[in-house]
Formats: sequence, structure tokens, C-alpha cells
Amino acid sequence: MSVAGLKKQFYKASQLVSEKVGGAEGTKLDEDFKEMEKKVDVTSKAVTEVLARTIEYLQPNPASRAKLTMLNTVSKIRGQVKNPGYPQSEGLLGECMIRHGKELGGESNFGDALLDAGESMKRLAEVKDSLDIEVKQNFIDPLQNLCDKDLKEIQHHLKKLEGRRLDFDYKKKRQGRIPDEELRQALEKFEESKEVAETSMHNLLETDIEQVSQLSALVDAQLDYHRQAVQILDELAEKLKRRMREASSRPKREYKPKPRESFDLGEPEQSNGGFPCATAPKITPSSSFRSSDKPTRTPSRSMPPLDQPSCKALYDFEPENAGELGFHEGDVITLTNQIDENWYEGMLHGQSGFFPLSYVEVLVPLPQ
Repeated sequence: MSVAGLKKQFYKASQLVSEKVGGAEGTKLDEDFKEMEKKVDVTSKAVTEVLARTIEYLQPNPASRAKLTMLNTVSKIRGQVKNPGYPQSEGLLGECMIRHGKELGGESNFGDALLDAGESMKRLAEVKDSLDIEVKQNFIDPLQNLCDKDLKEIQHHLKKLEGRRLDFDYKKKRQGRIPDEELRQALEKFEESKEVAETSMHNLLETDIEQVSQLSALVDAQLDYHRQAVQILDELAEKLKRRMREASSRPKREYKPKPRESFDLGEPEQSNGGFPCATAPKITPSSSFRSSDKPTRTPSRSMPPLDQPSCKALYDFEPENAGELGFHEGDVITLTNQIDENWYEGMLHGQSGFFPLSYVEVLVPLPQ
């Protein structure tokens, strides 16, 4: 930093201390400017919180959101184009219904109904995925761009304005000891920054109809989702009612118990229920175990040498997404990388993938 820059930083710091500690008054900005600044601040807070709440509305499970963020990060690191989507609750419910419907079989009314309901739940999950994509493109992304660009630029101009105001006030208090030309330049820079900040805030507030348009896109996407959801559920309700009508029209099958089998208890002197006892085979010396006939032991799972980073599986882990590493309790996994505080990457039986830290016990930690 140049000498002039250091001097300016000193001027601003001195003026700030005199205002905060000594109670000195600085140059006051006009009421219109303050009102505009207040509206921009409220807009910034509104956009930030609405963004966070919208993401929670679309993806309500915080654990799934965190896992999805981790998976997307891993995909970027590996250069994968397709990222895994959020596991919609309707889709998980549908898979559960279909699995149990198949187990019950086609002869079960409940099993057939579960299959119908499961397929409808999976269709609802697909419609929900479309809602997520639509809202992200037409509502979340534009608001995020507003935060990252316009609001950030306004904050930059306001910060610069405050610095130039402190510099001008410091020099104004020392008028006579500081050259008039330097004071005039400080005033010009202060007024220039004020005009730039005022213009950027005015443009943001005057074009807030864009945010109304984005909010309208959110509502349109929700309407489209609910229309499709109602159609899917109407079709499912009609299917279930038809099944109930068909079941009630069929004659009921009466339960006829099978005739009991009669047992011949045999002669009374037999004490084992009338069944003859089989003679136990005698053990001869030729059939006894020899010292060399020891049972073979199942080989234990291969363990990597403990001089390299490794961990031991505490529970079975079934992979749910591409790139995850499955293992069983007791497996020893070689650690290759730590993705974040909750996920590791490792190798087992020549396979590489990532897995949750909570499922394993670290034997040899990764080097710091």
C-alpha cells in the first residue's frame, strides 16, 4: 500500500474512533437516502430468508439435504455431470408399497392395491422432481443472483461511501492544517460515492417488479404440481373403489377345516407315542475321529496392514447412491480421503467409494 493510502486509512480510523468513543458527529446523509438504505436492507433480509425457507419447503429433510450436498460436492470433484436427486418421500413410500405388494402376491386384494398405490406414489415423486427443477430455475436461481450480484454491489458502494465520508470528515475537522485542494478532492469523492450508491439502490427498488414476476413463477409451478397430483390421486382413488366393488361382488369363500387325522397310539407299553425307536448306530474305532481329522476353519476377511490409514465397520452399510461403498460388519477398509466431517472415501476388495463415518471405527487415522 502506498504512503497516501496508509495516510487515508489512518484518517478514517481516527475519525471512526472519535465518533464512537469521543461522540464526534460526522456528516449526516439526507432522509431520502436513509429511507432508501433501510428499504434495501429489508429487501436483502427478505430475499435471504425466503431463499432458505423455499429450499426447506422443497427438501424438508435436513439429513437428506446434507447428504445431497455432499454427493454433489463429490460429483464435482470426480467430474461427474449427472448429480443424484433429492429422495422424495413419495418415491420412498411408493417403493415400500410396491415391494410389499409383490410379496403378498396377485391373489391378495391388499397386495394388488398396494401395487396400484405404489405406482401412483412414484408418479407423484416424479411430479415433485419437476416442481423442484421449475422452482430452482425460475425462482431460487434469480433470487440467488440478486443476492450475489445486485445486493452485494450495493453493499460495496455503501461501504466505500462510509470510508470516503470518514476521510472527508477527518480532513474537514482539520481545515487549515490540510490543503484546501485535498479537502476539495475528499468532498468530491464523497459526493461521487453517495451518487453511485443512491443510483444502485434506486435501480433495485424501482425494478422490484422482477421479484414479483419470480414469485408468480413459484406459484405457477406449485399450481401445476398440485393439478397433476390431484389427477394422479383421483385415478388412484377410482382404481381402489373399483377394486372394492369387484371384491364385494365376488362370492365369499367359506373356510372348511380339514378333517383331523386319527393316530394309532399302538401298544400301551411303548412310551414314545407309539412310534418304534430307531437303533442308534454304534461308534466303532474305525468311525471315530482321528487326531488329524480336525474341522477346517473359515478363513477370516482380509485385513490391510495397520500401518496405513484404515477403519473397521461397526455395522452393515448398503449403498443407496452411485459412488457409495458397501460393506459388512467387521470389514476393515483402507482410508484414502476424508470428504467432510461426516463422510470418508476408502477401498475394500478393490472397490473404491465413500461411506458415513458413523458406521465405522477409525483404526489408523488419515495423516493431517
